Amino acid sequence: MKILFISLGCDKNLVDSEVMLGLLREKEYELTDDEQKADIIIINTCCFIHDAKEESINTILEAAQLKQTGNLKALLVTGCLAQRYHDEIQTEIPEVDAIIGTTGYEKIVYAIEEVLEGKKEQYFEELTYLPKKSSKRVVTTGGHFSYLKIAEGCDKHCTYCIIPKIRGNYRSVPMEELLQEAEELAEMGVVELILVAQETTLYGVDLYGKKMLPELLRRLCAIDGLQWIRILYCYPEEITEELIETIRTQEKICHYLDIPVQHGNDKILKRMGRRTNKQELIDIVQKLRSAIPDITLRTTLITGFPGETQEEHMELLDFVEKMKFDRLGVFTYSPEEDTPAASMEEQVADEIKEIRRDEIMEIQQEIAFEAAQNAIATRQKVLIEGKLPEEGVFIGRTYKDAPNVDGYIFVSSSEELISGQFVEVFVTDAKEYDLIGEVVWE
Repeated sequence: MKILFISLGCDKNLVDSEVMLGLLREKEYELTDDEQKADIIIINTCCFIHDAKEESINTILEAAQLKQTGNLKALLVTGCLAQRYHDEIQTEIPEVDAIIGTTGYEKIVYAIEEVLEGKKEQYFEELTYLPKKSSKRVVTTGGHFSYLKIAEGCDKHCTYCIIPKIRGNYRSVPMEELLQEAEELAEMGVVELILVAQETTLYGVDLYGKKMLPELLRRLCAIDGLQWIRILYCYPEEITEELIETIRTQEKICHYLDIPVQHGNDKILKRMGRRTNKQELIDIVQKLRSAIPDITLRTTLITGFPGETQEEHMELLDFVEKMKFDRLGVFTYSPEEDTPAASMEEQVADEIKEIRRDEIMEIQQEIAFEAAQNAIATRQKVLIEGKLPEEGVFIGRTYKDAPNVDGYIFVSSSEELISGQFVEVFVTDAKEYDLIGEVVWE
């Protein structure tokens, strides 16, 4: 039986997909990337914002057609869309044979066996449940970097976000399990470990009664083979002095932090249900830059939130210009049903949201371009990701760049390089967000 596995959405969802692939590999299912040859298709879905929901639905519908035109015997839908809209999927897309919620993915093999016997099932656990990682994951990121999901769910309940309703409250993965998983990944050749969760900074509070991310980081740094450890999704109000000091003093931890701030106006931050005001955001950024001068800070913003006036948008533009975040992404507000923000008055028109997003990105592009120019004539440690054979150059990343969201450095080398190799690169030029350089052989 050949299985085509499609993983949509965020890196946290990808970890769930890799765990399911590990369970399937244990049972010796064969994987394929050819939809025409697939006996079984599994789609791990996302529904965080409207566009993600649309992509998930369209992917399911395209797969459903293969029941008539292809070799397809079974179609399974898992993940966030499955959790949130399981009844609608069952009613509207009868070609779907099994629906598995966000905490039910351990049942993936059992679900396939039941479906092949002609049964239609739904598999859900309570949202308080934390699935066990009972098998080695199948790393799909190329082998040299991998994500480590340290917690599930979220307690913040921001007014625009549906995550607590489809992923449950915050549950930390026990530290010993994480360390074992990290050791296995290192043995498989992973050199860069990227910590993810809906919020990484609160790790351990529910299990150990205090924030344990610094302790987890120190213990991960002791694992042979790992060379870079990167932290994503740090809520600004939860960043402690201990965490800053750990990042500063542990050599393996990248001087890179992802801090979603979402806005720069106090009224909008309060309407969003955020726990910080503008001055507190300024203070934590200044504290990080003072303690770790070479730190790269990434953030995300939401523009066009309900009630956002032109004056508040102008304040956000000023905030972006003054803060000079090294990396920044902007989402236009997407009203999600069953969230408080969706029923707020003064919804902003889509065309205004898009204009405001473009204005923010125009400012950020200037900041990013200036930073790229400043990198010329510096030496950078680079992790090689692959090669562009037609152009005869290699692709890599510096510690300043997380995979799939930030830029690249294009590297010339007199010797062949392999993915996962670290090299010293002299930066010779910059092009928009990306750098150009050549390997320094000493």
